Amino acid sequence: MIRFLIRAAIFLGTAAIGLLVAAAILPDFRFSPSGALLAIAIFALAQSLLAPFILKQARRSAPALLGGIGLVSTFLALLVTSFFPGGISVTGNIVVTWILATLIVWIITALGAWLLPLILLKDRASKRRAADG
Repeated sequence: MIRFLIRAAIFLGTAAIGLLVAAAILPDFRFSPSGALLAIAIFALAQSLLAPFILKQARRSAPALLGGIGLVSTFLALLVTSFFPGGISVTGNIVVTWILATLIVWIITALGAWLLPLILLKDRASKRRAADG
């Protein structure tokens, strides 16, 4: 249960960082401070629900697309999040902004989901071993 909570916190944190970085780098990608928590929660929930569904569909229909599952689910989660008022909005050069926002958020969430559990859970495991031995 503790691992699940740590992973959920990591995912929410990396989603927040990814959205903030995309908003800071891309002038046409706006992330409203008033709707920040809602946007982060919606994005994280949408990403969590969409990724397994898209993975299952790709395995069945298009195995060659398996490598792009993270990008597709990130794009769809951003799209779903943009439908809620006060969250994110994209203006100006829409196609380029959507592509770059997807890449930025995907890279940050992927690296965070890969590296942070190694760091946090390894530290916790070594503390447990030290206490036991």
